Amino acid sequence: VQLQASGGGLVQAGDSLRLSCAASGRTFSDYTVGWFRQAPGKARGFVAAMRPTNSNPYYGDSVKGRFTISRDRSKNTLSLQMNSLEPEDTAVYYCTAGRVILSTLRRSEAYNYWGQGTQVTVSS
Repeated sequence: VQLQASGGGLVQAGDSLRLSCAASGRTFSDYTVGWFRQAPGKARGFVAAMRPTNSNPYYGDSVKGRFTISRDRSKNTLSLQMNSLEPEDTAVYYCTAGRVILSTLRRSEAYNYWGQGTQVTVSS
């Protein structure tokens, strides 16, 4: 599976942004899909994920209530709607997919496939 992330950019605090991730090579409908982010000098951290059944999306505590993950099986795409952006959300955002068990869903090493990353910068 090849993943291509897009949609990043420079926005102001309080703005919204929508990230997209297109999958090619094969369908990722059977995979857990998600988003991680990495700020300069920090480890890659969990943002959101969705299991193959599409039920109960999972979110990191810092984005809960502001970000929404979704997938379109017909288009083989993954999205992340980000609202009420804060300067602390500034990072490179990566989409990912893999056969992930629930207990490891928030760990980046559990995922098999990664997009190239897209930069999100939020100014205050």
